[in-house]
Amino acid sequence: MMGHSHRLPAKSPMPAAQPGSMTITLQIVSIVFYTFIAFLCIGLPIAVLPGYVHDQLGFSPLIAGLTIASQYLATLLSRPFAGRATDTLGSKRSIVFGLWGIVISGSMTLLATLLHEFATLSLSILIVARLFLGVSQGLIGVGTISWCIGKVGPEHTARSISWNGIASYGAIAIGAPLGVVVIDSIGFNSLGIALMVMAGLALRLIRDKPSVPIIVGERLPYWSVFGRIAPYGLGLTLSSIGYGTLTTFITLFYLNRGWEGAAYCLSMFGVCFILARLLFIGAINRLGGYNAAIVCMAVEICGLLMLWLSSSSGFRRAAALPLQGPD
Repeated sequence: MMGHSHRLPAKSPMPAAQPGSMTITLQIVSIVFYTFIAFLCIGLPIAVLPGYVHDQLGFSPLIAGLTIASQYLATLLSRPFAGRATDTLGSKRSIVFGLWGIVISGSMTLLATLLHEFATLSLSILIVARLFLGVSQGLIGVGTISWCIGKVGPEHTARSISWNGIASYGAIAIGAPLGVVVIDSIGFNSLGIALMVMAGLALRLIRDKPSVPIIVGERLPYWSVFGRIAPYGLGLTLSSIGYGTLTTFITLFYLNRGWEGAAYCLSMFGVCFILARLLFIGAINRLGGYNAAIVCMAVEICGLLMLWLSSSSGFRRAAALPLQGPD
């Protein structure tokens, strides 16, 4: 008589343990740290450069505004290059190139301030330094978001973008008054040195940090992607007028009125941006993207009206509160 063979039922593979929410957040923060460094380098000169170009070099407010704007123009125009660099070279190398760009920008800023007696030459070098800073901003911005998504997965894209924004404007909030303190304490030449030192430290920290593999996928033509997102991008562009107005002209406005504390107005903006991100994190899911954007733009209009009607520096700082826009 043959015995019956008894087989144990095959065990189903155990699902891989999913990392907790705090673990994911810490992974994201460890990457957007490089965004924080980049925007700290952007924030340091943002409250002092307009006054330097206008008062020390003797150029008009228009030229001072264009000097600040040159950085953001460089960021805009270099976005396609930044995307291609990240796709082909990897997110970590994209950030490394961006940090080296900040080192170059800092060295040229130092050279520009050393040549302040030659106003036109100093301004020209300063604008080139701003262009390098703008391209670096694009490389680091694209690189950090791509790195975050590759590290924690596309299901956490919204959280990655949110923390990247917090790092960006938190750095602006800290960098603007810090730049004023550094310039007042050590002198204008310290600005370029500070940029080089911070970017150099970040390069040292990123050296041993493991990257994520490059994912090769279908490449869409740039103008095809541009056409798809243009309506939404145009809305975001128009909503950024408040931020552009504040960062470019607030320092000159304060100087014109004889007020002090323009950097704190920029800090107020950054702090309120972070608070809005944390307090209204579920607003888009509840209201929908379109309705949330309309509400934000209405609030931003109120802030711009307050800036226009402001009669004191304190009132103007209060006016900076609603200018975050639907970022």
